[in-house]
Amino acid sequence: MGDEISHRFFSAEDFTRFRERLDEETSLLRRQFDRGELSPRGDTAGFELEAWLIDKQGNALPENDRFLDRLHSPLVVPELAKFNVELNGSPSALTGRVFTRLHDELDATWSACRRTASGLNAYILAIGTLPTATQALFDAHSMSAMMRYQSLNDRVMALRDGRDLTINIEGDQPLRLHHHDVMLEAATTSFQIHLQCRPPQAVRDFNASMIASAATVAAGANSPLLFGHLLWDESRIPLFEQAVDVGDRYPARVSFGDGYIRESLLEIFEENQREHLILIPMVQDTPPARFAHVRFHNGTVWRWNRPLIGFDFDGQVHLRIEHRVVSAGPTTRDCIANAAFYFGLVRGLGLQVVPPETQLPFADARDNFYKAARYGLNAQVVWPDAQGSLRATGLRRLIADELLPLARRGLASMDIPDREIEDHLGIIAARVDNSQNGSAWQRRWLTMNDASLHELVLRYRELQDGGDPVHTWPL
Repeated sequence: MGDEISHRFFSAEDFTRFRERLDEETSLLRRQFDRGELSPRGDTAGFELEAWLIDKQGNALPENDRFLDRLHSPLVVPELAKFNVELNGSPSALTGRVFTRLHDELDATWSACRRTASGLNAYILAIGTLPTATQALFDAHSMSAMMRYQSLNDRVMALRDGRDLTINIEGDQPLRLHHHDVMLEAATTSFQIHLQCRPPQAVRDFNASMIASAATVAAGANSPLLFGHLLWDESRIPLFEQAVDVGDRYPARVSFGDGYIRESLLEIFEENQREHLILIPMVQDTPPARFAHVRFHNGTVWRWNRPLIGFDFDGQVHLRIEHRVVSAGPTTRDCIANAAFYFGLVRGLGLQVVPPETQLPFADARDNFYKAARYGLNAQVVWPDAQGSLRATGLRRLIADELLPLARRGLASMDIPDREIEDHLGIIAARVDNSQNGSAWQRRWLTMNDASLHELVLRYRELQDGGDPVHTWPL
């Protein structure tokens, strides 16, 4: 879905041709899975960080075209709205001082973005939902000048027969509203973590990613406010699911999924082919082995853990997992700590002799995720004990007592030095110890300061620019 398209409107013939190419490529992909022709390389890390442009008052600034022209970096690209951009990281082997390498690159890109924004009398901000954003901001005038976004909106609204999207989110101050297009998707910005995995390990990696999602979404929660309402600790989750709702007649385009993977990640690509309507039938003149239509179609189904197809330097097809549950920010150090926690959990769960997906039913893994998104580190979840029996437990205590040690063992198994592990997982441990992630800081700051949401954003931006992790931020 990241590829630009050449035109906005499509005919019935376009859908027929896209379907033919999609079916052909999915069949070829099955043959590559069956024959073991996928790249054997794995344990490679990557990321995407979505961010906001804001003005001196803390309002969203719809100037990403001017910003990107001045920045002129291949690592920073537009997003759905003119006030959002996306920072990309280069792939890095999950070994040695990998998190230092990832942070150094992200911090360099972030610093360049800050300098460029300053030249526009603006700032760049990494936060899941922008507290000062208003519903009126999210209209067609704020949409980035890319054809694919316009076409996506056309198609989603057509499938809804033109009916407004309904947003209904519980919380301290419940939010209920209607909206006329998919632009509310732009109110949700995330830190997306990529893991290239070896085919023999892919099923365990993917199922582990789903099981780990409750812990990672809670530890990294940074989206408590939307349109002046205090909602979930990670309000991005229900907002994104409802902002691209194609209606009751069709499977959800944004979801946690319906079950664990059994045999291979091919199951999801075949589910895409079989169950999800084609949204944008952009036929491309590429060989089937490039899987352009499989990849484009997959890009219009936003699972919270999404398998991706990519290519190694030698052209071999590889598998990646895109872990989409973590919020943007609060700092670059927090982002990379969140990545370290995710990678450590996936590998730690994968090292267990008994696959955890055989002990934690999928329905419980899914419930854990949504409870963690709503209540953050205060969530109560279900987890297997040492004998494999399920018990209820507080997520904060579970992370401190069991999941952080598990993540440390997982990272150590990849020859990551102890100091590297402690420097990054130590941030998660301290955050959990004082229960201060980005959402908790925002809630506490509002409680302790008689101030406006604009003052909250400006104080958040000041502390973010200081670079210290959020667990150290004063109130």
